[in-house]
Amino acid sequence: MEILISDAFGPMFKEKLQVFGDVTTDREQFSEAEVVLIRSKTKCTREYIDNAPNLRLIIRGGVGIDNIDTKYAAIRNIQVSNTPHASSIAVAELTFALMLAIPSRIIEGHQSMGEGKWIKKQLKRTELFGKTLCLIGMGNIAIEVAKRAKSFGMKVVAYRQSGKPSKFAEVKSTLQEAVQDADFISMHTPLTDSTRGMMNKDVFALMKKNAVIINTGRGDCVDADDMAAALKNGDLKAYGTDVWPSDPPPEDYPLLKTPNVFMLPHIGASSVENLGRIEEEIISILKNHTGVEV
Repeated sequence: MEILISDAFGPMFKEKLQVFGDVTTDREQFSEAEVVLIRSKTKCTREYIDNAPNLRLIIRGGVGIDNIDTKYAAIRNIQVSNTPHASSIAVAELTFALMLAIPSRIIEGHQSMGEGKWIKKQLKRTELFGKTLCLIGMGNIAIEVAKRAKSFGMKVVAYRQSGKPSKFAEVKSTLQEAVQDADFISMHTPLTDSTRGMMNKDVFALMKKNAVIINTGRGDCVDADDMAAALKNGDLKAYGTDVWPSDPPPEDYPLLKTPNVFMLPHIGASSVENLGRIEEEIISILKNHTGVEV
């Protein structure tokens, strides 16, 4: 079996996979691949898939699969798998890091000290205790965020399109109802036709003036122009994000130059521990696909 590792994994991953067949990291050999392993960088479009006539399995090391044309893969009888459980802790911890850093003024405090300033009186903090967190989406990552929020004494509500109840949050029937009393909104939805731009001026208008939005889901679930306007107008307090419309985002992406945006370069799933978990899940998928015992 010909396996292509198309994106970045651990340094020993290639060696671990050799029990399943011939393994390469040379993208020029994609046309020969039967299995391709990707993360966020590789886009498995229809055109991409057509360049590999022998392709039978695409494995995405991560949660979302919106960088794969799953409908066309199905037409070509190509199996698509991901690693939905591996990244939950890593992304949840980063979500919480942003949710702590913003109200605790950690970034401003650090930068001011480096500039030789002492602005103790200006840096008024607020606490998470007693605040309401709204989760948009209620998958594995959101559940881990909910567990941590409750340990901080927060009230946790959620919106999920299915409306299915959860023991980890009070699920509201509409997005509008879910966000209206929230102090923090944390986004954990895949990018679909129904979620693209779902956080927009109409939804922002329903929120508290001092609400903070954290996004570790998908960048395009936020309307960037509407978000920039809401932050500039003071309709929202802050936006913390690890996700973008592309990696990296376009230079003219409006939120890059907007005040009160706290930015990270898509590192949510990049913990050392998580990369190991992703690789183990991929090995498990390959064992089931091939019948090879490791």
